[in-house]
This record gives sequence, structure tokens and C-alpha cells, in this order.
Amino acid sequence: MAKTTTLKINDLAKKMVDKFNMTKKDAVEMLNFLVSEITSALKNGYQVKLVGLGTFKVRERKARMAINPKTGERVQVPATRVPKFTPSRDLKEAVK
Repeated sequence: MAKTTTLKINDLAKKMVDKFNMTKKDAVEMLNFLVSEITSALKNGYQVKLVGLGTFKVRERKARMAINPKTGERVQVPATRVPKFTPSRDLKEAVK
């Protein structure tokens, strides 16, 4: 695997192929399924906790006023829901 600064799904799939003796197609399909299930759970209001990795949840942002930096005009930014990831203690310690 070439040295890059970003680990992508294909890179993870290659590692899965080497570790678990599976096809790359199956590995990519499994990873895409995982992403899809996490996304679906968040859309439906659930939080997803992966022990050793962290917790995915949805955060509500309130409506607010902002200023367009180009024009200086005040703009109303509507309320929205955004995904949030909180790393586990294990992950924080591993990265130190």
C-alpha cells in the first residue's frame, strides 16, 4: 500500500483481504454496509457506540444570525442536525 495521509475505504478493504482471506469486493461491500448502517441509525435518532473506537451521535444546531464576510450582510442560518463523533478513551490514549 502506498504511503498517503488519508486511509480510504479501499485501503481498509485491502487490509481486510490480507487479514481475513476474503475478496476485495466482499471487503468493500462490508465496509460500505457498515457506513450505511451507521448513517441510517443516525438519521433515525439513534447513537452508535463502537467500543474501543467511539460514539457517533446527532447534534442539534440552533438557528442563528451570521455575517457574510464578503458583503457584511447579516444572514439567518436555519437550525440543522449534524453528525458528531466522540472518540473513546482507548482511542484517545492510543493516539497520544
